[in-house]
Amino acid sequence: MTNDGQRHDRLAAIVYGSETGNALDYAEEAGRLLERLHFQTIVTRLDALEPASLAHFNCVIAVISTTGQGDLPVNARSFWKKLLRKRLPPYYLKDVKFTTFGLGDSSYPKFNWAARKFHKRLLQLGACEFYSRGEADEQHEEGSDATWVPWTADLRQQVLARYPLDADVHPISEDVLLPPKWLLSLKPNYTTLVGPPDQCSGDHGTLLPNGLPTTNGHQRTPLMGNKGLPSVTAPDSTGLLVTLEENRRLTPQSHWQEVRHLRFSCASSIEYAPGDVLTIFPESSSTDVGQFLELMSWSPHADTPIHFKRTSSVEDTDQYSLPPVNVKQHHNPLTLRKLLTYCLDIRAVPRRSFFSAVAHFTDNQTHKERLLEFTNPKYIDELYDYTTRPRRSILEVLQEFHSVKVPWQWAANVLPELRGRQFSIVSGGQRKRTSDGRTNFELLVAIVKYKTVIKTLREGVCTRYLSSLPAGTAMGVSLQQGSLNIQKTDATRPVVMIGPGTGLAPMRSLIWERYDWQSRMTNLDQVEDGAIANGSNQLGETVLFYGCRNQDADFFYREEWEMLKEKMPLKIFTAFSRDQKTKVYVQHILKQQSELVYRLLCSQNGLVYVCGSSGKMPQAVRAALVDVFRSCGDMDQDAAANYLQGMEKGGRYKQETW
Repeated sequence: MTNDGQRHDRLAAIVYGSETGNALDYAEEAGRLLERLHFQTIVTRLDALEPASLAHFNCVIAVISTTGQGDLPVNARSFWKKLLRKRLPPYYLKDVKFTTFGLGDSSYPKFNWAARKFHKRLLQLGACEFYSRGEADEQHEEGSDATWVPWTADLRQQVLARYPLDADVHPISEDVLLPPKWLLSLKPNYTTLVGPPDQCSGDHGTLLPNGLPTTNGHQRTPLMGNKGLPSVTAPDSTGLLVTLEENRRLTPQSHWQEVRHLRFSCASSIEYAPGDVLTIFPESSSTDVGQFLELMSWSPHADTPIHFKRTSSVEDTDQYSLPPVNVKQHHNPLTLRKLLTYCLDIRAVPRRSFFSAVAHFTDNQTHKERLLEFTNPKYIDELYDYTTRPRRSILEVLQEFHSVKVPWQWAANVLPELRGRQFSIVSGGQRKRTSDGRTNFELLVAIVKYKTVIKTLREGVCTRYLSSLPAGTAMGVSLQQGSLNIQKTDATRPVVMIGPGTGLAPMRSLIWERYDWQSRMTNLDQVEDGAIANGSNQLGETVLFYGCRNQDADFFYREEWEMLKEKMPLKIFTAFSRDQKTKVYVQHILKQQSELVYRLLCSQNGLVYVCGSSGKMPQAVRAALVDVFRSCGDMDQDAAANYLQGMEKGGRYKQETW
């Protein structure tokens, strides 16, 4: 037993597969829930563990997002491949007790596919489900919380029933601030007093060496009290150093939306394919950072060197979770100003856990009660109306609840990480190299700027950062493989692409790639990688359905299309929704070209790629395709829908939306 009633054999692992950080947020919340039930917890990405290590824990909770074509996120794929090894016996995970929660988007054909197949595979390997799987839908009007909140409330009861506490031990109340595994601390040789002594820790504002006291005396104890338990490995930090060569606005100044074409170069020789994404790591504006420092009374110490320090004296660091944010080498020496600029997202829309945390750092009873109301599941609608609907940011919340003063040591435990934003690469073929042989990356970026229901201007952190970035700027980015899985062996197959708005990005990349393939297909011997789909050495027909508001405002790369149509079998069909009284969208143009679409997809075994905004567009495109199959293929509604499902299963229909 530990000094707060925990048992060393009461261990829980909360593992996640996360593409954009949402699954990580929910996993951390589940970790806090189990800590309050006196579990020693570890929250980590799946790839940090070996499958066999799951048996070391009393219970395992997996929170998994679905990406691309029903795939697991990148930070879970290595673990998933290990689970798929054929030599694993059906009793391999017989000692594992688990449950899963999936984060999905019902506009995708394979809704929550990743969590479902992960759950099924664990059962196949003998693991025991101790609580039923939960599934969230991002398209719900209240978002994923609509499912998560009731699911975790019942999960708590199930865990207490399966793993009861001793008679004299009670769950840790929500009124108690859980001590973190890591806190910020002054670097050695810097002894400046920072933060209110009564909130930071000891009488002199220094952290106690053996733990951080909370309101009822609970202390952090070693996460892994038993030897031989799994270690946690740091994530891969592979990245590229690029130089911004061009940052050009494409839409006219009079247009309501600013869309920009950005071009980066890299000295390294890098290969990438249509559908791959470039991750940009933004910076918070200096104005926002200055306001936050003043608001929290951190300004006098904003530039003092700091570092992360464990809250336990245990030296076996491999058995601990990693620091809450990933501090890159070029951010050292780390300071509060750098932390807020590069690592923490003060413009994020706050989650319920944020309100729960900051309520502990105010002496204003009215503010405290109001903050705690937002953490009550009964008021989920009110939380949504206050945060998500108006996109109210953390900075704005703290300006309203001005009595909240978070100790600087807690900054990374209260504020979410500033994560990179992914953008589909718009360059392909010969445009992947500069004239001097450097790797070329091009992006099509819509600058996020709008007014909410409370008439307040909102700007995307990353796109605001990119919009004013001057040419010549050097920056770190990362390259990630996309989910479209486009193959050169499909060069002779016809392709139908539907990409309204910035969904055009991977389509332009593919068109330039196919143009490059054509140049290599002057005879059969020049076709790389062997097989040709239709026995011909001719490039298959390439058809793009593109939609935007106005022909004169946001018909991107129009001159390119005219040039390419003269050099390759390319057709472009457009839907300008606001250029006439009746709105016209890509699904309407699809139906108008039904005979062409049917011939390419059904008679010639063609491929379909759908990219752009999630929500109504993908569903409308699917419905239009079903209508095409029904009207041109002499099929009834069920047969047409089944044909589309067959295309999905065969990898001939792929969707990438955001």
